[in-house]
Amino acid sequence: MTISAKRKWRSSERIALSFLEELGYRIIDTHVRIKQHGFEIAEIDAIVDDEDGNRYAVEIKAGRIDVNGVRQAYVNAVVAGYKPLVVAKGYADDSARELADKLGVKVIQLSDYFLIEAEELENIIRDTITNTLADFLTIIAEDKQLPPEDLRLLEQIVTSPTMKDLSEKLDLHIRDVVREIKRLQNKGIIPKNAKSYGKVRLYAAMRLAGYHFGLLKKLISSLHEQCSQGGHT
Repeated sequence: MTISAKRKWRSSERIALSFLEELGYRIIDTHVRIKQHGFEIAEIDAIVDDEDGNRYAVEIKAGRIDVNGVRQAYVNAVVAGYKPLVVAKGYADDSARELADKLGVKVIQLSDYFLIEAEELENIIRDTITNTLADFLTIIAEDKQLPPEDLRLLEQIVTSPTMKDLSEKLDLHIRDVVREIKRLQNKGIIPKNAKSYGKVRLYAAMRLAGYHFGLLKKLISSLHEQCSQGGHT
């Protein structure tokens, strides 16, 4: 089965963003349109911060990056006022590598990291699904009580696709949003091994599901008790 170019790029984007988070980058926003004087002049695939607070404009390539791609990534980043970063499978040729070095375009080559066979990938996927289901069942069984402020924060996380969206909803700086997420992790509401925002959202959704499931169990138990008492009168 042939994969369309659009699906291939979307898949590459998901892999690239997830990989950047694993490397310690924080995804701030995606698909950012840059405008000047009311005209759209560029679109940036993602905006990320590294662990030192440096902000990058990210260009994601499904294949290898060529000279034109390097030039485009550099110009878009300069216009946006950020540092240029490219995620690709590698360089198309030496000219692209030389230009990236000259312009200071940081290139992360996925081929340097993804060197696994299909069977290994299948096992990784299977283990990930198994572990996620196990975590979900554990959360459901815990029936953890949630203070109103934590419940509201979890709901905000679940309904915010990116950290920037969450920052705007809470009217907090990104640093304060990270601090709030760490507070939930320190309380055991979200696992500390949830390093990426995507995983934080996943566990927030699990925790909310567990909370509402607990309420439902209590309601059913209460109704059952009332019915039992009614039957004895």
